[in-house]
Amino acid sequence: MDLLSNLAATFVSQLQSPALAFLIGGMLVAALGSRLEVPDAIYTFVVFMLLMRIGLEAGMEIREAELGAILLPVIASAAVGCIIVLAGRSILPRLPGVRMEDGIATAGLFGAVSASTLAAALVVLETEGVTFEAWVPALYPFMDIPALILAIVLVGVHQQRTEGGKRARVSYGAIVADSLRGSAISALLLGIVLGLFTHPDSVFDSFYDPLFRGLLSILMLVLGIEAWQRLSELRGVAHWFAIYAFIAPLLHGLLAFGVGYLLHLSTGFSPGGVILLSVIAASNSDISGPPTLRAGIPRANPSAYIGASTAIGTPIAIGLGIPLYLTLAQIVFDL
Repeated sequence: MDLLSNLAATFVSQLQSPALAFLIGGMLVAALGSRLEVPDAIYTFVVFMLLMRIGLEAGMEIREAELGAILLPVIASAAVGCIIVLAGRSILPRLPGVRMEDGIATAGLFGAVSASTLAAALVVLETEGVTFEAWVPALYPFMDIPALILAIVLVGVHQQRTEGGKRARVSYGAIVADSLRGSAISALLLGIVLGLFTHPDSVFDSFYDPLFRGLLSILMLVLGIEAWQRLSELRGVAHWFAIYAFIAPLLHGLLAFGVGYLLHLSTGFSPGGVILLSVIAASNSDISGPPTLRAGIPRANPSAYIGASTAIGTPIAIGLGIPLYLTLAQIVFDL
């Protein structure tokens, strides 16, 4: 009961936070039929700015950190992303009305990472005064890329088995290259490299950091509008996608919380780092994943995996996931 009451209290308090409030606000205006929209160019710019800020801070912190402290979390992140995809591949295609390609694509998208959810979690932890290693956001690509690659490979293996034994060629190098060239990962990696090999402290403090919260509110508003619009697409496919999108993010985050706790015991990984690792695992890619899967799994129905992710997965990861893992950390680590 203490967990439920603490979770409810944390959730109510987060309703007043800009991240969740703007997300819900976007869904409400879309539900009321408003024609409010944010131009794609502005949306792209906002995402770039947010990821550059996250990457710059991560790069500056990695420069000061010991390699040994980062290595195990990197391996754990990749493992969690792959486990999520393998679990989804085992569950979703077995459900009525779910095609193998659609199930694997959905699992891949939920194994990948959402930049917006990560950004929202960073603001929440800073607001709550929960400290974490600044390099933790740099775990993003180490979970994101393996999950997307594994999903595409699994579809290739499935097609090989079902098309008369004809071997389907899978270009691992091309998949990695396409993922790295994606706008989200490119911006994040650029920020990390600049923070690691240059000294951008002044421009970070005077430009990127002060704009972070305001730009995040715009991103949450856009995601709220898009989430409501995607609901209509999700109604046209198997309802199992909606059920999966509601339950899976929370379970994925709990899996990562357990892994993070083991890292805490073995390496001293901070409670804030455990929370962020959980949020990363609970999130589902909203920027880099969809175009990668469209190209890598062309037979999959985007309405299924993008609809499940945007309309349900992202709101659940932000609205329920972040308060849940924050509350668990408060109990487990006595924050």
